[in-house]
Amino acid sequence: MQRGPWDHTGTAAARRPARRGEIMTPAGQELVIENLAAGYGKVQVLWDVSVRVEPGEFVAMIGANGAGKTTTLRSVSGVVRPTGGSIRLGGQDITHSTPSQIVGMGLGHVPEGRELFALMTVRENLELGAAMRPEARSRQAQTLEHVYSLFPRLAERAGQLAGTLSGGEQQMVAVGRALMGLPSVLVVDEPSLGLSPLMTQTVFGALKAVNAEGVSVLLVEQNVGLSLKLAGRAYVLENGAVVKEGTGAALLADPGVREAYLAL
Repeated sequence: MQRGPWDHTGTAAARRPARRGEIMTPAGQELVIENLAAGYGKVQVLWDVSVRVEPGEFVAMIGANGAGKTTTLRSVSGVVRPTGGSIRLGGQDITHSTPSQIVGMGLGHVPEGRELFALMTVRENLELGAAMRPEARSRQAQTLEHVYSLFPRLAERAGQLAGTLSGGEQQMVAVGRALMGLPSVLVVDEPSLGLSPLMTQTVFGALKAVNAEGVSVLLVEQNVGLSLKLAGRAYVLENGAVVKEGTGAALLADPGVREAYLAL
């Protein structure tokens, strides 16, 4: 059987038969954040953040601007060094690992603001996503085709400079670049920021498709209603700490959440 780009040989994940147009994937790894504290210099942003993403789960984090959502994701990917607590990826402690080490363990990060290389082409930006992992480099062509299947417009724009794309197209590249590293856990920061409803639907559709293929997803998103509808579970952050958690449906129906974040 031909295996797809995210089928990590040697994993103990159960396999299922592939359908036409579908890649084979492992079950996503577990991500566990416990009592996380972090900040920037002398400014502490996170005080007590505990979040768990089970293998293959889709989890959302919501909260007001400044609640600590982006800092949490940056701590997970090693961009921000935690000052307390712990982070485990697939059972391995990554609290003080470097970003390159964490990528090598199977984490993909779609940052807020996309952070593309404007003077490089779409394809070159995507290929950079595979550079940090030998396995990803060896499967680069196959994974690239899968990214193009998720975002056909990127195939059409492959030779175009990333800086000349629309905001929605740039967001597709940012998601695709993270997927090129063959992540088993994907953390995504504000993917709908500045996008039209149609582009938002396209990007979120791709995230759901990737999750359905087995990748664990931790989403930070300003569109609270949409994220809670998509997520199996969700957490509410306030002032650098988790104050509430539950299923996406339960939080969507919660009067406090509706009043604070949905203006209902």
